[in-house]
Amino acid sequence: MTFHELHDAAAEPLLLPNAWDVPSALAFVDAGFAAIGTTSFGVASSLGRPDGERVTRDANLALVRALSSLPVYVSVDIEDGYDDDPEQVAAYVAELEAAGAAGINIEDSSAEKLIAPGGHAAKVAAIKERCPGLFVNARVDTYWLGQDATPRETLARAAGYVRAGADGVFIPGASEPAVLREICEAVPVPVNTLVIPGLSLSELAELGVRRVSTGSLPYRAAIRAAVDVAGAVREGRATPAAVPYPELQARLVEYAKAGR
Repeated sequence: MTFHELHDAAAEPLLLPNAWDVPSALAFVDAGFAAIGTTSFGVASSLGRPDGERVTRDANLALVRALSSLPVYVSVDIEDGYDDDPEQVAAYVAELEAAGAAGINIEDSSAEKLIAPGGHAAKVAAIKERCPGLFVNARVDTYWLGQDATPRETLARAAGYVRAGADGVFIPGASEPAVLREICEAVPVPVNTLVIPGLSLSELAELGVRRVSTGSLPYRAAIRAAVDVAGAVREGRATPAAVPYPELQARLVEYAKAGR
């Protein structure tokens, strides 16, 4: 089954957990996920840098190469494509595809501001011309940034990206069921959302959502868990549950033996 087909393979949306390094990706593979994404926040944060500053370009390419031999599809969060020139963006995405990426996620904002929809559509078109088999998830940041956050403006942007060749549309921040239903009914390609508290995968499916990403949630949960462990020791409380050392070590040993 191809990465494209996974979006319609089940009654519930494709759940895409987002990794930030090799161990987190190995954990998701071991848990049985057929596809994983990367999180630009997690990757940037691991570098000690804020998200959205175009600092994850090389790190993402290295991560895709490191994950290329794993038995899962990998979709890469490339922020805004790290460039304003569509051809430069497409050239970078071609490197990712050659390294093993099955898809990418590219957002229509830079420096916390929406860019002109025509500029983003041009990036999508350039990527699809260069990499026709790659799953291009075009992110619409209207609700995420609270800028032009209406169904009308969101759908206008989404329609332009679909015409440019986008295989999916990602609308983070939209969480109202009525809004999601309206968007999903109007967009002719799979619609992707973030995890929405209070809405299960089956409930999102009823609204028309076909893909759900965890985004940076696992990374942020891991940071909190690390602090909770140290705090528990300091305060004399029982430490939270953790994956046993031998289990994690065995994953890494197997990964290393495979020459990855």
